[in-house]
Formats: sequence, structure tokens, C-alpha cells
Amino acid sequence: MEILRLEKITKSFPGVIALKDVDFSLNEGEIHALVGENGAGKSTLIKVIMGIHKPDSGQIYLRGKPIRINDPNHARELGISAIHQEIAVFPDLTVLENLFMGWEMVRRGFIDWKGMRKFAEEKMKEYMIELPLDSDLGELSTAQQELVQILRALLQNARILIMDEPTAALTTEETEILFSDMENLKKNGVSMIYISHRLEEVFRISDRVTVLRDGKRIFTKNVSEITPAELVEGVIGRRIETFYPKKKVDVGDTILEVENLNFANVVRDVSFTLREGEILGIAGLLGSGRSTTAKLIFGILKPDSGMVKVDGKMLKLKDPISAVRSGIAYVPEDRHRQGLILPESIRFNISLPNLPIIPRRFLVDLSKERQIAEEMIRTLDIRTPSSEFLTMNLSGGNQQKVVLAKWLFRDSRILILDEPTQGIDVGAKNYMYNLMVELAKRGKGILFISSELHELLGMCDRILVMRKGRIVGEFKREEFDEEKIINLASGFEEVNSGGRV
Repeated sequence: MEILRLEKITKSFPGVIALKDVDFSLNEGEIHALVGENGAGKSTLIKVIMGIHKPDSGQIYLRGKPIRINDPNHARELGISAIHQEIAVFPDLTVLENLFMGWEMVRRGFIDWKGMRKFAEEKMKEYMIELPLDSDLGELSTAQQELVQILRALLQNARILIMDEPTAALTTEETEILFSDMENLKKNGVSMIYISHRLEEVFRISDRVTVLRDGKRIFTKNVSEITPAELVEGVIGRRIETFYPKKKVDVGDTILEVENLNFANVVRDVSFTLREGEILGIAGLLGSGRSTTAKLIFGILKPDSGMVKVDGKMLKLKDPISAVRSGIAYVPEDRHRQGLILPESIRFNISLPNLPIIPRRFLVDLSKERQIAEEMIRTLDIRTPSSEFLTMNLSGGNQQKVVLAKWLFRDSRILILDEPTQGIDVGAKNYMYNLMVELAKRGKGILFISSELHELLGMCDRILVMRKGRIVGEFKREEFDEEKIINLASGFEEVNSGGRV
């Protein structure tokens, strides 16, 4: 039974048509995926459904009746709630307090704690949700915190949930827990609009999928009737012969050596080498020590013991400046907090780490900075009106290109890429993979950290597996075995017959 329908929705902003005659429908107890590149119109469509934007034309129907959604509060009254990527919680308050924050039940002038607890427990039982109501929210896992947001919406009688990149900050195990909870909600008649850049999740959890591109609906199909290649082609508008464009590159000499690196029991006796033209992957669960290892090599953290060598010479790991001067570049996991200064321009961000090597006129040569920025914009195809455009207004994929541009201008020989495709769309991911191949052909050594094992399998020459701060396995490309890597990373397999341990 259809619960929500949008017909011929059009929405324009100054200079751009965000949505053009878009149709969309949602059935009761259905998970309907909404996919597309950044800028395709997904966010605008969701904001129309939530009453944040008013459509210029078109009609919304709820349970067959035409409606006008005035604002987000009105949407919630109609049973529509959005679960956003950024988890809005109060970590120092209990789960129960978070569930009812802002709409507490009152009895005789006092907060009715007993009534709220009873109501929450009834809903948890109804939807087969388990949460510790008396625990502080900050003590819960990210998946449980997300579940608190979902339960909060259900307590307010939501029957339509809009889930925007809900797995972005989750581990593989937490993602499976969330999917299990979503299946339970579906069985209880809750309808979900699921937005994700991870197309494998679309096939794992969704019933139907709608593709948007350039503000238009390209198609809506049952997931069972479409292949991954067809979905990718729909999203980016062209056929990709191979999503992972890995090419064989003759690797050169050893460029980076890491020997017995230790840090606060988080990284323990880590040793490996990286060669020119090699893409070396590091697999592992959240907390395995992958990102900490990267920060130690780049000088953000100081190791308790161990050494890093570049071209056979020991590197003093005192700060990132030393690493940069030695030819090491670092693309951090969190580009917003660690990789960019968002309120500043593209020019400013590209120039900042390169000021010592940019010719100066007095203090700063702005014309030279613009020339360099515009060259990198052309080289990396950064979609922007100008080099003075603020990075905060770019799409995720274009922001990531700005982070890379800083180091490509410097011609760094060793690139540490920590989750470089996280939160970017499928087209930007494919661009990133092709760029990695080109950099490897030019003799760059790439250390590639990712939580998405498929892209490590698709792009790497070797994969190291980390668990509890140690390297517990190493696989050459001809030895790659997804199941064995997962088992090693999870601790289910201590001795690996396929790769070297």
C-alpha cells in the first residue's frame, strides 16, 4: 500500500534548477533507496518532504490525500522524521532523557519519569529494540546512539523515516546491527527512505531504488531487477567498464620503511615497507590502529619507540613539517576537521601548506596563489565557479580533491590516504581510484587505509591486516581472500594459510 507520493516536483534556486518534474513514491513497510552524485538533488528532495523547502510546482500525497507540508514540525506531526548523518545527542544525559528531550511527559506539573519509561519500554518491545535506558548516551556505541534517534522518532509516532547516510560512522558489525533493526521496523510497517553513497548497501537492505541525476529522476527499479553496473551507470551517466581501474605497475625501490613502531598500546611493533609505484592497503576494524599508524608516520603523534625511514634515511618524527619536507603527504580521515579550513577559499587551502615553496612578493603573492589554485582545479576537475569559492560550499568529492591538490602541487612522493572515499559519491570514488592508478604509474608510493574491504581488494598490490594495534597478516594481490582477511581482522583466525602472518 502506498503511503507517500510526490508528483512532478520542481524546485529552483537562483541560477540553478535543483529538481525538475521529479516523481517519487514510498510503500508501507518498504525501504526505498535514493541515490545519486553530490548535487543530484537528493538533499533538496528530502528537504521538500520535511517541509524545509516549498516546491515551486508539483504535489505531495500522504496516504492518497494531497497535503502541503509547512515545516519540519508539521512533518513530524504527519509521522515523517529524518535521521541525519550527524548524530544530534546529549552524551552526558541518559538514553531516557535523550529520548524525551524537548517533549517531556508531564503529570501534575512534574516530569513523569515513570510514564516516559513505560512508554519507551512498550515501543522498544513493539519494534524489538534493545537499549539501556539508564546509561549515559556517551557510553553507547555509535550504532546504539543512532538507534536512540530512531526510537525517539518512533515515540513521536513516525511511520516514515528518512535515513541520511546512517552507516557513515559505523563499523561493519555496527552496520549489520542497524540493518537488523531496520528489518524489524520494516516488518512492523515502518517505511524508510534510505540515502547512501555505498551502493553495496542499497543491494543489501533496499526493496526499490530511485536514481537522481542533475535534478531529474533517471529511473526507479526493484533492486532485484538491476545490476550494480546498471546502477552505477544510472548514477554517473556513463558506463564504467571496471569500477576499480587497477593496472599492473612495475614497482620500484623501497621508498618508506616503518620499523617496530609503538604508541601507548594502540600501535604495537608495527613494521612494513612501501615501494615506488605500489598501492599498499591497510585493512582492519575500527580501533585496530590503522589511523594512529598513519598519524605516527606523518608526525602528528610521537611514537614511544620505533623508526620511520624515507629512502633509507631515518626520519625524525617530531612534527608534520618534517614529514612534508621528506616527501610524505597525509589525507586525513576527517577532511572537515583535519584536512581543510572550511570557511576559507580553495586558493587559501591549497596554498597554506605550500607557502614556503611558493614564490613571494613581500609576504604573499596572491596572483601566484590563484595561478597555482586554478592549475590544480583544472588538473583535478574540481567543480567550482572560481578559486575564491569557499570550500565549505563544495560537494564532498570536490572537498576531497582540494585536500589532494595541496599535496599534488608539492609533488609528494609518499601519499597516506586515510578513508579517502568516505562520504563521497560513486562518480567521485571512481575518479579517486583512477587518480591513484595514475599516481602509482608516476612512481608514487600510496598507503591506502579503508574500512571498505572491496575497494582495498580492487585497488591494492598488497594488503596488511591490523588488529589490536598489530599487523596480523599480509596478502599479496594473488593471495587476496576476502573471508580470510575479515577473519584475521575480527580475530576469528589467528594463523593464515593464504597470506603471510
